[in-house]
Amino acid sequence: MSAGSVAVVVTEEIGVPSWDLYELSIPCTVFGKPQPDLADPWYDLRLCGTGAPAADGAAVGAGLAVRTRHGLDDLVGADTVIVPSVPDACVEEGRPLPPELISALRRAHEAGARMVSLCTGAFALAEAGLLDGRRATAHWMHTAQLAERYPEVRVDASVLYVDDGDVLTSAGLTAGLDLCLHLVRQDLGAHVANQLARRMVVPAHRPGGQAQFIELPVPTGDDQGLAPVLDWARAHLDRPLTVEDLARRAAMSPRTFYRRLQAATGTTPLQWLLDQRLGRARILLESTDLPIEKVGELSGLGSANNLRHHFLRHVGVSPGDYRRAFPRATPGPSLAV
Repeated sequence: MSAGSVAVVVTEEIGVPSWDLYELSIPCTVFGKPQPDLADPWYDLRLCGTGAPAADGAAVGAGLAVRTRHGLDDLVGADTVIVPSVPDACVEEGRPLPPELISALRRAHEAGARMVSLCTGAFALAEAGLLDGRRATAHWMHTAQLAERYPEVRVDASVLYVDDGDVLTSAGLTAGLDLCLHLVRQDLGAHVANQLARRMVVPAHRPGGQAQFIELPVPTGDDQGLAPVLDWARAHLDRPLTVEDLARRAAMSPRTFYRRLQAATGTTPLQWLLDQRLGRARILLESTDLPIEKVGELSGLGSANNLRHHFLRHVGVSPGDYRRAFPRATPGPSLAV
């Protein structure tokens, strides 16, 4: 259970376009603001620039000149390295990325850093060869170019983010926030990630496999949508819920409910339920001393063996190992998540 250091690449000498400030601000917001009541110490954030410091008040192109205290050499030794984006000219026009950036990314990876890209930052990781043979993603508007330029990369244009162990990539904009919260969940546990998401007023967890582009129909004036039935399901995860149960509560046919939920979330009802149950199990393992069998029962995942099966398959560790990784330092939170 450790926060560690996070180094964020800032393309200083090219300038940060105003529309790319969002991706740059995401890791600054998630990792840069101390949250001592959630975890102490919090992350050690450093912004690492690719060029010389800009003059005061200088602007570059259509963007902003950014001065940082750290250079590319400071990427090496960081626990996590994040490339929020690369300039449009490097994506659309094939303008070369700074060779010193590519070299620094390779050295950071060789030193054991967890490498992360948001949106078009995947082009930098791909140029460094860090995505060769791996599944990766970027904003859906740029995935075709990524696949064409780097044929060794297995580009998935449909997902929010891809966790390939020591290399993680995300789609653009809000998907970058989803990935950063996923990193917090990995490092500090589900409770910390959920509380941080609540403070940021964003969904606590959108699985990486959820679709990037979702056809969300505009509800009619008297349509309350799916929120009430999904809230009810979260409050009753210990029950043996079925699609038919949820559809009946939503006053829909199972086929209509299935279609509506998939359109709204990009996932199926059964996968949505599994994600919610795994999230509840994480919270219980982190915040209580309940036996594994009871955790399986309260989360709706059934027996200890069934809980262990799902944890090994979807989390990568057993429930016992997960609990040992996130020891309870304070009294557990409410079971409401």
